[in-house]
Amino acid sequence: MNLESISQLGLVFFGLTLDIVPQARYSLFKQIHEICFHGQGGYQWETVYNMPIWLRKLTFKEIGDFNTEQNKKMNDQTNSGEKTLIDSSGKVNTPNFLEASKNNKPASYK
Repeated sequence: MNLESISQLGLVFFGLTLDIVPQARYSLFKQIHEICFHGQGGYQWETVYNMPIWLRKLTFKEIGDFNTEQNKKMNDQTNSGEKTLIDSSGKVNTPNFLEASKNNKPASYK
């Protein structure tokens, strides 16, 4: 389907051309998905879709900033040499776990 502009200038309404539309739609729906997914149940799809654009962009930016800050804190903790019981792949770090369990007193059930 080939649509041509009726305008003599060859421009379309607000500069949204047919080759940009799929990218714009993908960007919009990706943004809505990220807000709903990372909002941890705080946002419904319809609510985010009907948000004013400025508010949706602000919310998306704030979630991105929060995740960047959390990643930075995790990397700082990992690089500081602190011993953790779970490694970066999500598996139990056996030597650290055994060392930590030796320091704990057994539970008493009196």
